Amino acid sequence: MFHDRAEAGKLLARALSHYKGKPVIVLAIPRGGTEVGYEVASYLRAKFSLLIVRKLPFPNNPEAGFGAIAEDGSRFIFKDANKWLSKGDRDSIIKYQLNEVKRRVSVLRQGKPLPKLKGRIVILVDDGLAMGSTIIAAIKACRKLGAKRVIVASPVGSNEVALRVRKLVDTLIILETPEPFYAVAQVYEKWHDVTDAEVLSFIKRSLKFSAN
Repeated sequence: MFHDRAEAGKLLARALSHYKGKPVIVLAIPRGGTEVGYEVASYLRAKFSLLIVRKLPFPNNPEAGFGAIAEDGSRFIFKDANKWLSKGDRDSIIKYQLNEVKRRVSVLRQGKPLPKLKGRIVILVDDGLAMGSTIIAAIKACRKLGAKRVIVASPVGSNEVALRVRKLVDTLIILETPEPFYAVAQVYEKWHDVTDAEVLSFIKRSLKFSAN
């Protein structure tokens, strides 16, 4: 159990301590992963930025989704998605979420491009891995953009998703894999929906250590 995202991030950072001082890039998945990623990047004294990815939610159940899409267009769609939704509904949801991706790039990253990932070691950080679609889309984006190695680090995740993600990355670090797994929030004493303003505050604070 973690008190909050800050504590989880500090503990996760120590599990990544062998990367301290090395030329890695920490990319957080906003909004929830921002504070966790900030703590990791602060401890490692690493370049810190955001990789914008959006879950593709079901119209009648936005907490669940049929996949995810990253800012470069990389996507992961569950193979049974065509059984759950019509092509028209899927396309409409993807279009809407792509617009939200653009908004978040504009607001949360202030329109700045991603750091160049080609030939770099990338540490992808989120506050938890539930269904896995968001982090898989992020992994695909990093591979497409030429990352040399992709490490996924998260305080919590389900065993099922851990097995799936481990096959796609060079290293996977998950601190807690509770059984039964209900939701990411189950391992946090304090949990809240992160706002755009909070994300921006962590980006501003990271300028003190984040290398160019």
